[in-house]
Amino acid sequence: MRLPSFPTLIRTFYTITNTTRFAHSPATQKALAPFTRGTVLKSMPTIPFLGSLFSSSTKDMTDYPVQKSDDEWRAVLNKEQFRILREKGTEPPYTGAYDKHSPSSGTYACAACSAPLYRATHKFKSGCGWPAYFDSIPGAVVRHTDRSFGMARTEITCANCGGHLGHVFKGEGYPTPTDERHCVNSISLNFQGEEMGEGRAQ
Repeated sequence: MRLPSFPTLIRTFYTITNTTRFAHSPATQKALAPFTRGTVLKSMPTIPFLGSLFSSSTKDMTDYPVQKSDDEWRAVLNKEQFRILREKGTEPPYTGAYDKHSPSSGTYACAACSAPLYRATHKFKSGCGWPAYFDSIPGAVVRHTDRSFGMARTEITCANCGGHLGHVFKGEGYPTPTDERHCVNSISLNFQGEEMGEGRAQ
C-alpha cells in the first residue's frame, strides 16, 4: 500500500487540530471519516505537538489600553475571531480574505478594537499563504518571544488590545525596505479604504 506524503499528513492533522465543526462536502467528510469516527472535534489543539506548530502559547502580561474579559470579547467577536485574536490560533493558509488583497491605499486595522496597524503600502506578495507586511504603523504592534514548538519565534499583537496578529520573520531575503515579513491572520484585520490616523483606537 502506498503511504501518503509527509505534506499530506501535515495538512490532514492541521485540519483535525484546528476545526471546531465540519461543514465540508460529502467527499471530504468521507475522506476524513477514519480520523473523526463521529467524534465532535474541539478547537485547537487536540494533538499538542502539531497544534503548537500552528499557534502560540506565550502568556502575554502586557498592560494594554483596552482591557476586556473573555466574556466581553466573546460578545463582540465571532467564534473564529475569538479563537485567533484571543486564543492565539491560526487560520489555514491561502484561505484568508486579505491574502491576495492588493489595494493601492488604505489601512488595515485590528478586527477587535479598530486600532490602525498597517498601511496598504506596507503589504507585499510573499506567497506564504497569509497577508504579509514589511512594516507596521509606528507603535501599533507589540512583539513577544513565542517559545512554543521548542523554538523561539516572534509573536506580534495589537498594541491597543493585545489581539494576536501572527508572527514576524526577518532575514528571508524579500526585496523590501526592512527584510521583515509580518505574517498576519486575515481574521485579525479589517481593511479601511481610506488612510486612518496613527493614534490608537479607544
